[in-house]
Amino acid sequence: MKLTARSEYALLALVYLARHPMNEYISIDTIAKAQGIPPKFLEQLMLALKRAHFLRSTKGQHGGYALAKTPDQISLAEVIRLFDGALAPTESVSENFYESTPIEKEKSLTAVFRDIRDYVSNKLETTTIADVMD
Repeated sequence: MKLTARSEYALLALVYLARHPMNEYISIDTIAKAQGIPPKFLEQLMLALKRAHFLRSTKGQHGGYALAKTPDQISLAEVIRLFDGALAPTESVSENFYESTPIEKEKSLTAVFRDIRDYVSNKLETTTIADVMD
C-alpha cells in the first residue's frame, strides 16, 4: 500500500477540521493555507469526503466544511480506502478488492503478504482521526 496525495491531503484536512468545534464551518481557503494543500485539489477532496458522509457543508459568507462525524468515528482505513482503494500490498490478498495476481502461485509468499495486509489493515482500522489530532 502506498498513499497518494489524495489520501494524504484528505487526512490532513480531516485532522485540521477535527481540531475545531463540530459546529464551526471552515473555508477551503483556510484549510488549504493552514495545511499547504492546493485549493482546487482540496475542493475535489472535500466534495468526495462530503459524499462519503465524513463532512457537511454550508454556503454563504460564513460557509465552509465541518466534520459530520466525531473524530473518533473516522478511521484512517475508511479515508484511505475512499481515495486509494485496497490496503493490501497486492490485490490477491485483498479482502475488499481481490484480483488474481501471479504471486498466488507461491503460497508462502502469499502468506507473507496476507500477514502484512492484516497488520496494516488492523492498525489503520483501529486508528482514528482523534488518535492523530495531538
